[in-house]
Amino acid sequence: MIRLLSVLLSLTLLFSCGNEESNPPTYKNQTAVKESVRDINFTLVNSYEHDINSFTEGLVFHNGQLFESTGATGDLPQTKSLFGIVDLKTGKIDVKVEIDKDKYFGEGIIFLNGKVYQLTYKNQIGFVYDATTFKKIKSFSYSNKEGWGLTTDGKYIIMSDGTNNLTYLDPNTLQPVKTKAVSENGYAKDFLNELEFINGYIYANIWGNNTIVKIDTSNGKIVAKLNLNSLADSARKLHPRSFEMNGIAFDSITDKIYVTGKMWPKIYEIQFEH
Repeated sequence: MIRLLSVLLSLTLLFSCGNEESNPPTYKNQTAVKESVRDINFTLVNSYEHDINSFTEGLVFHNGQLFESTGATGDLPQTKSLFGIVDLKTGKIDVKVEIDKDKYFGEGIIFLNGKVYQLTYKNQIGFVYDATTFKKIKSFSYSNKEGWGLTTDGKYIIMSDGTNNLTYLDPNTLQPVKTKAVSENGYAKDFLNELEFINGYIYANIWGNNTIVKIDTSNGKIVAKLNLNSLADSARKLHPRSFEMNGIAFDSITDKIYVTGKMWPKIYEIQFEH
């Protein structure tokens, strides 16, 4: 009887071990799942003239008119630091404000509450103008090392500075209220440049290439991106000295979107789901 019990016990242990080997323990996958950043498909609707001497730093619609701001670099003596209304038939700018290019490199502009706000590149100084007369009201300073692009959500002025951070400024005090770090798949997305606020999202040119990213303003995550290399190639075929893309403007009245680049010969009207 003892011998029988011993045999039964041995068989039980044998089958138990066999079952463990055929059904190994499972472990949770510790690999982080990448966030989905979709590609935005676009359709080219039309093209318009653009001044090849315009070193574009900002593009924005106001009261149905397209405004452009430009910067001046010593390497290109024909460039100027100014902003004004673009004539889409000729590409020429009806200049409303021009600043001393020996002192300032003009950057992005935005309209809000009857005023125009303008950044400069490395001076840590911005300017405020009356949006009707374009007379200078005042200047202001900011602590960001550089000034790049501007947009608005209707409440705050939103500023890029070449990093992955967006700075929200109070339009009355021009002091920072908050910053929003922008990331793509968990990594900081640097070189945020010209900005445009469209239907609750911020669209940003990425300096150095021809990509526009779509940013969720609630968390700073990039949810989609627009590859516009084809337009950049088209611009260079027409004007070999065209630089990188910079400039996106949304006409909320007509629901149209326009893009261009530094010293491009064309402004392109494109259509995509937004």
